[in-house]
Amino acid sequence: MSKMIILRGNSGSGKSTVAKALQKRIGNGAFLISQDNVRREMLWEKSGQHNQAVSLLQNLVNYGYQNCEVSILEGILSTGTYDDLFSLIEKTYNRQILAYYFDIPFEETLRRHSQKLYAHEVGEIQLRKWWREKDLLKNINEKMIYKETNVDDIVELIYQDLVSI
Repeated sequence: MSKMIILRGNSGSGKSTVAKALQKRIGNGAFLISQDNVRREMLWEKSGQHNQAVSLLQNLVNYGYQNCEVSILEGILSTGTYDDLFSLIEKTYNRQILAYYFDIPFEETLRRHSQKLYAHEVGEIQLRKWWREKDLLKNINEKMIYKETNVDDIVELIYQDLVSI
C-alpha cells in the first residue's frame, strides 16, 4: 500500500532540504512532489486561491498513489488554498499519511531564505505577506518540527515513523 509524507511550513523553513534528503534515505520508489517546482517552474504561476497548481498537484498525488511506494509532498501548501488537495490525500491514502509542520520562527526563515539562489527575487516584505503562523491542517495530524532539530535528525525521525506504519 502506498504511503504519503507531507512536509509543510513557511518559506525558508527547510522543507525542500529535508524532502530531498528523505527521498535519498528512502531510495527507489520514493516520489518527490515539490509545490514550488509545480507552481513556479512547471506552470510559471503565482500563488493564489484558484491556481492551476492545485489540479496538477492532485494529479501527481494520484500518480504517486498508483505507482509509488512512498510519495513526499512538500511546500508551503497553505490551508484554504490547498484544502481540496488535502481532502483528496485523506480520502486516497486513508491512514497511510505522515504529516509534519515546520514551526520555524520568522527571523530564522528570513535568514535561511537569504541563502537561497533566488533570494533576490523575493524580499522580506513579500515573505511577511506570505507568513502564516501555525497554519495547521484540520483533519490530518501534523508533528511539529522545530528550529533546533537538524536535517539528519528530522530525516531519521520521519524514516522511523514511515517504517512503523
